[in-house]
Amino acid sequence: MKISKVLQEAASFNPTEKSHKMTVQDMCKKIDNNEITLPLYQRDISWTKRQAIDLLNYQLLGKAPVSPISMNVILDTEDCVPQVAFIDRDEITTVEKGQFSVVDGQQRLTTNYRAYINDDEYRNICLDVSKGRFVLEDGAFSESQIPVGMLLNRDETVFYEYLTQKGILANQKHASLLIQCRAKIRNYYYTINQADNLSEDEQIEWFEVLNNAGSRVSALQMRFSKMKVHGIDIYTQYTLKFKDRLVEEGYDFFSPQKTSVSYPIAALNPAYEVLMNKVHIDAYAPIPSDTKENQLCMLEPNQLVQCFEITLTALDKALNFIHNNDVDEPDRIDYINYLLGYYVFNSDAGEEKNSSLVKWYRSVNFNNQSNTKRRNIFTELISL
Repeated sequence: MKISKVLQEAASFNPTEKSHKMTVQDMCKKIDNNEITLPLYQRDISWTKRQAIDLLNYQLLGKAPVSPISMNVILDTEDCVPQVAFIDRDEITTVEKGQFSVVDGQQRLTTNYRAYINDDEYRNICLDVSKGRFVLEDGAFSESQIPVGMLLNRDETVFYEYLTQKGILANQKHASLLIQCRAKIRNYYYTINQADNLSEDEQIEWFEVLNNAGSRVSALQMRFSKMKVHGIDIYTQYTLKFKDRLVEEGYDFFSPQKTSVSYPIAALNPAYEVLMNKVHIDAYAPIPSDTKENQLCMLEPNQLVQCFEITLTALDKALNFIHNNDVDEPDRIDYINYLLGYYVFNSDAGEEKNSSLVKWYRSVNFNNQSNTKRRNIFTELISL
């Protein structure tokens, strides 16, 4: 019987022997010094403030440790995945041997790091001593609350100055408890699962298994994240703008992570076809199952930016159509994606009332439709 050499090698190697512990404080310091970075393929910051608060509360109040963080140690600096910094995602020009690259754990590390640097994004997150947990405070802080950026600030002096200004030190019991809370979170240990010098494909495989179980969302995000090496940041240049414009109109279709990625990417299909002078085919409908990340990433950077601009312009027209005509508010993002697709193919169509378009909007039904039917609906729409 033949015995696999790969299996023999795997059986004799135990990757868990490289696992070790690192405190939140140490990890934040390393992020500050770019000793812990992100591989270019990593997705953007996706956690909401509520998710960040949940993590902070679990670190403070939880009775079990938070799940491990997975990092790849870069040993070959000449042939490694390009690295970017936390928060601003600027590319790291000098990668040092032994540098940690986060495969899984970006959101947890970012949450702690934002508190550590007193990031303005967390300005209304505080520890409420009376309630015994971190909370989101929309108004002014009460005497029993301390901003997370003060409590966990990298500079101990900033923390004590805040206590002094608020007169908290006069209450020894109150001050002592806050000092304990600060120490607990800063010295909170994470288990680090470490691998050495993984290739890009090996890192992505690890990432998908740990973080997304090979989901469609991760594939989309990682593919487009790599475009940053060409000066394209799809998050700031497109998907966030797409989402913000809908939110400004009061439409919140982005609760699931998949929605905030796949629908905006699918909305690029019409612009791609128009830009490439292609005749529309059903498989390019603006629906998540038809996203064309491979084709989009093969475009020249200026062409991809043009796709963004065409789509966002059409999005504005779609939103104006809903606002200016006597139609119901959309209860699904499909209405918006289809309308913007119509305006991409009919760029000379005005935003004033169009009886055929209004009739389509009022009668179309997206519920329980097969992908084939959804594609047919779009093909018929752009022919109006």
